[in-house]
Amino acid sequence: MKVSLKKFLHFLGSVDNRILLITSIILVLILGVADYWTGFEFSFSLFYLFPVAIAAWFVNRKSGTFISLFSALTWYVSNTLAGEAYSIPAIGYWNAAVRLGFFVIVSILLADLRESTEQARELARTDFITGITNSRAFYQAALTELLRAKRYNHLITFAYIDLDNFKQINDLFGHNRGDALLKVVAGTLRTNLRQTDIVARMGGDEFIVLLPETDQFAANIAITKLQSLLLQEMQRNQWEVTFSIGVITLLGSSLSIDEVIHKADQLMYIAKTEGKNKIRFGVEG
Repeated sequence: MKVSLKKFLHFLGSVDNRILLITSIILVLILGVADYWTGFEFSFSLFYLFPVAIAAWFVNRKSGTFISLFSALTWYVSNTLAGEAYSIPAIGYWNAAVRLGFFVIVSILLADLRESTEQARELARTDFITGITNSRAFYQAALTELLRAKRYNHLITFAYIDLDNFKQINDLFGHNRGDALLKVVAGTLRTNLRQTDIVARMGGDEFIVLLPETDQFAANIAITKLQSLLLQEMQRNQWEVTFSIGVITLLGSSLSIDEVIHKADQLMYIAKTEGKNKIRFGVEG
């Protein structure tokens, strides 16, 4: 019994999904009662699409199919109890099957539409080469984090990373090698940061990292470690690329997101002019 309950809860998914699915079931039951009370001459078949749509769009494809089946069964039982009789019993089954097919088709179409919408939204937020967040999505996420840091007077750190000598890789080995290098950099950054941190490609050979709740001391440790890991990957692949990084830590600063990124970029530029492969830190507050 415990195993069956656990499987059922797993099927329902998150708490929100369970609430939505239970809501759909309740709506189907209400429609079934309405079908029974009004008699078989009045049909509420079209209204069953509402709970089917909720399950398919807001939960998942399996839930949509389940509610479709439950809706067709509820309709059949309600109409049978209401006294609907057919010259041939198979007609009742046929009508229920037609409704089931219609509900399932609608649920599949809605689930596919939602998946397509989510994929399109994700593609709009993702850098097409590296698969990490792109600059547009980063600005949106960074603005939210910056406003939260200002509101609660929390520390926040931005690190602007430029790949030294990247252009030579493209010129000597072609853009395929350059793209492979960018993917390695993105993968290294993503796998060595916290889940709460944000990493994005700003374009070309520039990346940016946002570290919420991070002071200058912690940022020094984290960014220095990242640079070391990145250099190890470059050496392992025999790519003569290094990393100039500008790091800015904010505490209650009134700077806008554009100003913050500009200051981090300036610190990165200083690192490059001082011989490349360096990290320059700054504090604003």
